[in-house]
Order: sequence, then C-alpha cells, then structure tokens
Amino acid sequence: MVCIWYYFPDTTNHLAPQVAPDGTRRKSVSMDGADEGGFFAASLWYRDGLGPRYLQLYRHISAAITDGRLEPDSQLPPERDLADLADVSRVTVRKAVAQLVHDGLVEQRRGAGSFVRAQGPKLEQSLSTLTSFTDYMAARGKSSSSQLLQRGLFTPTPDESIALGISSADRVARVERLRSADGIPMAIERSSLPEDILPNPGLVDTSLYSVLRATGGAPTRAIQRITAINLAAYEARLLNLAEGAAALRIDRTGYLPTGRPIEFTRGLYRSDIYDFVAELRLDGTS
Repeated sequence: MVCIWYYFPDTTNHLAPQVAPDGTRRKSVSMDGADEGGFFAASLWYRDGLGPRYLQLYRHISAAITDGRLEPDSQLPPERDLADLADVSRVTVRKAVAQLVHDGLVEQRRGAGSFVRAQGPKLEQSLSTLTSFTDYMAARGKSSSSQLLQRGLFTPTPDESIALGISSADRVARVERLRSADGIPMAIERSSLPEDILPNPGLVDTSLYSVLRATGGAPTRAIQRITAINLAAYEARLLNLAEGAAALRIDRTGYLPTGRPIEFTRGLYRSDIYDFVAELRLDGTS
C-alpha cells in the first residue's frame, strides 16, 4: 500500500509536541536571544553555488520549522537584527521571510513581527484507490479550485504519444490547471487524452474525472511514476515557491478495463505539502 499525505497550514494557536519519528524529543531553538546568533550564522546555511542567499536562508529556516526546531509561535528576530545575525542585507531577509509567509510557515502580525505558524495535520490518501483531486478534497471537507492554464486540442508530444499509444498525426485533448485546496496552491496538473475520449476539452472545468464518468470513459486503473525535481521559475511562481525549490513530478497513465491507455497526467506537486509513505510486506516465497 502506498499513501500520500496532504499538509495544510493551520491558523490555530497551539504548541505542537516536538518529537522526532524515533520518539525522542527534538532540541528546539530558543528565540529569546540566547541561540539566535548561532542558528542564523551564515556558516550554517550558506554554501557557494547552491543558489541565492535569500533562497538558502529561506531553506534553512523552513527546515527548522518543519522538523520542530523552531516551535509554533516563536518570533523571528526583527528584519534589521536578522540581517545582522545572518550577515546579509535587509533585502535578502525580506525576500526569505516573504517566501516563508507564502508557504504558510510564518505569519506576519501587524505591529508585532513575524511568527512561526502552528502546523496542521496531514491528510492521508491511499494511492491504491484511483480518485480525483476534486473528489478527494471534497471527502475531506476541503474546497478545491482550479486555475485554467491551457485547454484545447493539440499535436501530441513524444511523451504523450508513447503513453497513450497514438501517432504524431493524431490530436490530444490537453487540459493544464493549477490545483488548489482552501486557497493554497498545491499542484500543477497537465492531463492529456486521445481526441475520441475527450473531443471537447472545453467541458473540463474543475473535475476531469466527472466529465469522463458522464461519458463512461473514466479509467479504472493507473500506473504512476514519481520523480524528484527542482521547479523552474514559472512553475515556482504558480506554486508560491522559490525558483529551484524541490517538488515531486508524478506521471500517471490511466487505463480502461480493456487495457487501452486513455489518460496521461503529468503533475508537479509541492514537496512541503505532499509526503509519500509506502507499506512493504515480506514476500512469503523468500
């Protein structure tokens, strides 16, 4: 069984227990001034050739929030102080903090400063069940939305031709969307189908599978391939992430009961929101 977890930033004001997966308590970073200098020292987070300073500082703080070293409601040093501690310009600090705010890891309180946000629970979805983004979010009480990026009939790319078993002379219906849940950008999905399966891609607004089910052409099984990538500037901007941020690329090929491939979806998913877990069982024959 393979599972996917969805993480949603939470606005509740509570302290989550800082416990590592092995059950030990993580050491937190104090923001009372005692540990600030050491934690933000450039020697701990900056490396030549690994990207702009603001991006590396953002990654350093983001990792500390994610693993619990920076606890919920911890206040980050003021911009001027943080610039001095990290030995960077205030512009660099401003860009790093802005990215943390975009990611839902930090909130800026008017007249008070920047604070680590409490992180909400992750939602688990089994990949053994073929379900749409819209259906899954609805089942969890989340409001899904889509921003249309591209829709129409096109000449297939080589990847689309191979996955769908069509020739370069055929056309594919292609729908590319930015998928969000409760207003949080989560994924960019580009779905391609043979023209006879989806002759009018303009029918697809929010849910592709609902359109396919209406015509009896929804896939009944799928194969997914997962690859780690770094986002290009355009993709990162759509997902409210920094250029070069890590993401997961998932290529899914969906099949009819006859075995015909009729859906090829390539999705880019935020790695700070999606976490995959696989359950392995011992083969009884070994």
